[in-house]
Amino acid sequence: MPRVAIVTDSAADLPPELVARHGITVVPLFVRFGSEEFKAGVNLSVDQFWARMTAPDAPFPTTAAAAPGTFAEAYRRCLDDGADAVVCISVGSHLSATIKSAMLGAQDVGGREVHVIDSTQASMGVGLLVVLAAEMAESGASGTEIADAIRARTDDVFLYVALDTLEYLRKGGRISAAQAAIGTMLSIKPIITVRGGVVETVDRIRTRSKARERVIELIAAERSERLTILHTGSAGDAAAFGAQLAPRLPGAPTPDSLASAPIGPSVGPHVGPNCVGAVGLRVR
Repeated sequence: MPRVAIVTDSAADLPPELVARHGITVVPLFVRFGSEEFKAGVNLSVDQFWARMTAPDAPFPTTAAAAPGTFAEAYRRCLDDGADAVVCISVGSHLSATIKSAMLGAQDVGGREVHVIDSTQASMGVGLLVVLAAEMAESGASGTEIADAIRARTDDVFLYVALDTLEYLRKGGRISAAQAAIGTMLSIKPIITVRGGVVETVDRIRTRSKARERVIELIAAERSERLTILHTGSAGDAAAFGAQLAPRLPGAPTPDSLASAPIGPSVGPHVGPNCVGAVGLRVR
C-alpha cells in the first residue's frame, strides 16, 4: 500500500490537533513586526500574533515565504521516514510567493515523487484541502491519485468573512486612506471571499449585525461539507456566530458540532480583529 506524506505551509491555519491527528508536516512562514522576525506556529502562536497585532502603536506585520531549501528539507524528511511520495498543498499563488519556494524545493529531492498543488485559497480554505488529502492518504490512495483529486476540488472551496473595520485593508495597501475614512464614517462592513485565487469583495453592508446576517445567508445558500467557522476574535464570538448559523444549515446541526479555527498571520494582517465567517467545500 503506498504511503503518502502530506505537507502544507502555515498559511493553512490548521489547528494543531488536526496536524497531529493526521501527521501533517507544516512548513512555517515568516512573520515580521518591525525588526522582529518569527516563524508562524513555531515561536509565534496565533494568540501571540493577535496580541502583537492589536497592541497600541504596533508596527504593521509583514509575511514572507520559507526558502526553497526549507521545503526540500521537509520533503526529504518525509521520504527518508518511509513515504513513497509527498503531496504539498500551498497557499494560493496569487496571494503569496510560497508556492514558488515549494516548487523549487521539489526539484531538489533527487527526482523522488513530490506533487505541489496551488490551492488557490488562503487560511482554512487551504486547510480543508489538506485534511481531505491526509484522509485519502490514510485510506491508501497514491500520490498521483491524491494530487489529481485535490486539484479537481480547489474550485469547490468557498469562503466568506465579514470584516469589522476597513483600517487593516488600508494598512495593507488594498484600499486608499480616503476610501477607508469614508467607509468608517458610513460604518461599512465589507464581506470578502477568495475566487480564482484572488481576494474579492462580495458585499458592503452597514452595521456589524447586518454584515454577519449577510454572511450567514451566503453560507446557508451553499451545499457544503467540512464547514469551519473562521474568526479573528474570541472563541466566544465564534461560538455566538455558530449558534446563529447552525439553524440555517441543512439538517440544522448543533452549534457545538461546527468546527472553528482562528485566522492566523497569513490573512490576519489584511482583515484585522473581530472578523467572523466560514469556509467549506461544496458538495459534489
